Amino acid sequence: MKIVFACLALILVVAGCSKPRVYAADDVVARASYRHSGPPSLTLYTMINNRTGSGAHTGLLINASERVIFDPAGSFFSEATPERHDVLFGITPGMEKGYRSAHARSTYHVVSQTIDVSATQAQTAYQLALQAGPVNDAFCSSATSELLSQVPGFGSIRSVMSPNKLMEQFGQIPGVTTTRYYEDDDPDLQKALDEGVKPLTQ
Repeated sequence: MKIVFACLALILVVAGCSKPRVYAADDVVARASYRHSGPPSLTLYTMINNRTGSGAHTGLLINASERVIFDPAGSFFSEATPERHDVLFGITPGMEKGYRSAHARSTYHVVSQTIDVSATQAQTAYQLALQAGPVNDAFCSSATSELLSQVPGFGSIRSVMSPNKLMEQFGQIPGVTTTRYYEDDDPDLQKALDEGVKPLTQ
């Protein structure tokens, strides 16, 4: 019985990880593709409940041959970011901010942990992200931790179900810088998502 309750609690904690599965057409993805001028890097996003401190969702920004976000079973949607099985394409600086803004609201904030990596490490993460989805609901941290553990130099990352535990592991890697992003949007997830995406599609 304790196991049943634990599983139910976990599902509630990561209930923010849920959206329809989609696979954008080749021409749509090609038009949206964006290559960022910054160094190859990985940024782990963790959405944190402002009241309890618990993690609600995990995402991973990958700056490789193009810049994408691996958003396993996430809720983010914008016509400007076509998706293929949980990989969001076209992550310009404005869209990256929009992603964080869409998740930050009066009840949650976003922790961003960034580390510069080699081009080989970034491209490995990129290829793994393309192969990883679609991810089942409530497995955002598991999928992201498994992806990271396969990137050279990130073998210390263990597979975990908790966004907070993955955040803690990632934060122990030398060279990681951490920022926190807050907004005071409507606590309703869909309304916050709509407000975060609206400026990017106007």
